[in-house]
Amino acid sequence: MVGTSRTGALLLGCRRLLRAGPALLLAGLALASPARADDAKVRISRQPGFVYLPAVLAEQHKLIEKHAKAAGLGDVAVEWVNLTSGAAGNDALLSGNIDIVDSGSTNMLLLNDRTRGDVKGLCGVGTTPMLLLTRNPDVKTLGDFSGKDKIALPSVKVSSQAVLLQIAAKKAFGPENATKLDPLTVQLGHPDAVAALASPHNEINSHFSLPPFQQRELQDPAIHTVLNSFELVGEPVSNAILYARTGWYTRNPKLAAAIVAAIDEANAAIARDPLQAAKDYVAATNEKTPPETLVAIMKEPGTNFSTTPYGIMLQARHFYAMKTIKAEPKDWKDTFFPIVHNLPGK
Repeated sequence: MVGTSRTGALLLGCRRLLRAGPALLLAGLALASPARADDAKVRISRQPGFVYLPAVLAEQHKLIEKHAKAAGLGDVAVEWVNLTSGAAGNDALLSGNIDIVDSGSTNMLLLNDRTRGDVKGLCGVGTTPMLLLTRNPDVKTLGDFSGKDKIALPSVKVSSQAVLLQIAAKKAFGPENATKLDPLTVQLGHPDAVAALASPHNEINSHFSLPPFQQRELQDPAIHTVLNSFELVGEPVSNAILYARTGWYTRNPKLAAAIVAAIDEANAAIARDPLQAAKDYVAATNEKTPPETLVAIMKEPGTNFSTTPYGIMLQARHFYAMKTIKAEPKDWKDTFFPIVHNLPGK
């Protein structure tokens, strides 16, 4: 009898609530439902290379976890996934296997166009000059490359190196020949490209590289530089940014802010004590390059660790001219989430 009485009272209350109108019913449901929280876990991909130093420090010192807890999100689990190319990161992002990609800005621009703005940049991570290297003694300029040469890139046609190679080809051979060197390019991760370049018998005799791999490669007297990306375009280019899908960003406003704050803290640590940051990088990655050499890289023109995105429009305009993307962004902010719109990006 007690159970029946309680059930009757509940039904009577529901009838009264329905008579009061839908608005009051929805208000009651809203009060009864807990507030939506950000995700309790985030998965971030990263590639090999010194330009990812802020992300390495964020992982090593658990900076995302720190800022997430300070934002009231509790203990957020952060999973870092190592991938060898931006193309692999893009596939993982679209398939839902990761939440955020840390890769070159060209990879973000490609997905931003193909998803009609669903994928956007979260923040910058770093910029470093990239060197086009070769062990072919006959190659001194771009015009010296021939069919017997093979140039390793992390991704053909769409990686930062591939885009800069096309920009260089336009300057060297004219706009109509921007893709002249594309048939010579081969997709290969940086560690594997280093090994290939070190072997005189490997068909891959050139590599559009990235720190610290290019410094390691140049220790071989048979290898020399053909092109410096910073000298080519005269401005820093973000070859490492974080980007995500709009659904994740909308669902995780506090976590997104915590991630940007973590990268900012890592960048501040780099500026405050470059040698310690380099030592932390070596410890975390088992990098063979001495910390002192990494500090020298930080001082090179074009190296900058910042959440500000650089060179976005330079690459976007090139992509549009090459018909790689269908819609031309009018401003770099068109391709980034509002969280960094206050920064002086380009």
